Amino acid sequence: MPPELPRQQFVLDTSLFITEAIREPEESLEDAVLRLLDLIATARLQLNISCHMPPSIHDELVTMLRERDVSEEVFERLETWVVRKSPDRYGVDIPADIVYQFVDEMSDRVDRGLRVSEEALREVEQLDPDKLGSGEEYMTEADRVLSNLRDKYRQALRQGVLDSREDFDLLVLAKELDAGVVTEDRGIIAWADRFGLRYVRGGQFPTLLEEYLRATGVEE
Repeated sequence: MPPELPRQQFVLDTSLFITEAIREPEESLEDAVLRLLDLIATARLQLNISCHMPPSIHDELVTMLRERDVSEEVFERLETWVVRKSPDRYGVDIPADIVYQFVDEMSDRVDRGLRVSEEALREVEQLDPDKLGSGEEYMTEADRVLSNLRDKYRQALRQGVLDSREDFDLLVLAKELDAGVVTEDRGIIAWADRFGLRYVRGGQFPTLLEEYLRATGVEE
């Protein structure tokens, strides 16, 4: 290990392991994850780079990976090289302005969600009521409106925003450790920026580790 190498830390999101951006051509999810974990292991041993994950994110990732039938080897390496740590929710100070921005954004998003619902209701009102419950065409149109409502409502309220305690755990832990955030989630990226945190897109993380190893002359 190079002498007096400054310690770097990263907090990893579920999306890092699931995104196709980390896969090489024709590489399976399992092979890509194993390759990523090998890079993390080498970076830990050779470059003093530590990767962390809140328990809530870890549980979410394990569930997703089991649903995809990956081998036990993946879980063994995950347990070995990615440190599970609960964020200090009581000890980490969050600026009041951050909370203010979150409340303000959620209020705006609720208003946008209401407008989406109102637009869908007006569209339903234009459908022929004589076909209600009796014609397949009406149900097809109603289903279309409902499907569009779901998509637009989800986009208005959830896209680009913190919408789970797992997301918040990730940011609080990164703040506590002064670590970089690794994610493909646009909402987490936006709020990492507001928290003043470093962040790396998940698809770029393997390349970042490879470049660190190459620049320091460490053979993977």
